[in-house]
Amino acid sequence: METKLEMTGHQIIPLFPLGVVLLPQMELPLHIFEERYKVMINECLKQNRVFGVVYYDGTNIRSIGCTAKILGVVKQYEDGRMDIVTRGKTRFSIKDMDQSRIYLQAKVLFFEDERETLFDNDTTLAREVIHLLKDLDQVSETPRDYNSLIGMDLKRLSFLIASTEGFTLEERQRFLEIISPRRRLTKCKEVLKTVIQRMKINLKITKIIGGNGDVKAFLSK
Repeated sequence: METKLEMTGHQIIPLFPLGVVLLPQMELPLHIFEERYKVMINECLKQNRVFGVVYYDGTNIRSIGCTAKILGVVKQYEDGRMDIVTRGKTRFSIKDMDQSRIYLQAKVLFFEDERETLFDNDTTLAREVIHLLKDLDQVSETPRDYNSLIGMDLKRLSFLIASTEGFTLEERQRFLEIISPRRRLTKCKEVLKTVIQRMKINLKITKIIGGNGDVKAFLSK
């Protein structure tokens, strides 16, 4: 992880290790079914608290995560299960784990991006990234209001880009850890080109499945 973080203080928060990477302002629907997480989410709802989402790859829990604010309960089941919608808020670094409750907690240190002066080149960078996003959306047939992206600050734009379909979990985790908005957006530009090509290949393979199955011939076109 990068250094020289702008830290904002320690706090103990509930922790939810998941096989996803949550980014600031990214919406994340969740189905809560384990007993410990039913307890955790109900407490967060009653106390209007956030909880921390950290990427768990099946072996390790990453030390950098993002808090999730519960936007609402979509459905409540008779057995206590629930469908909720959350949104990413603030990034944090785990300092200590706390297993004193039925669910995992952690002592975390919140952090923000470095403060950067906006230059003319940054506006050009943002326009280039938005243009690549349009290309990606065209491939995936995703509608979007691009006018709302014009003039958006680099931090918000970079996280919005990284939240789009096509980025791998490892790529999103790297974006989560970058603390320079300019560097993150520059990285978005680089990765977007790869994501577009990756998505085009996936679409080709999907067409092959419904065609003659000649993968090698199709990809050589």
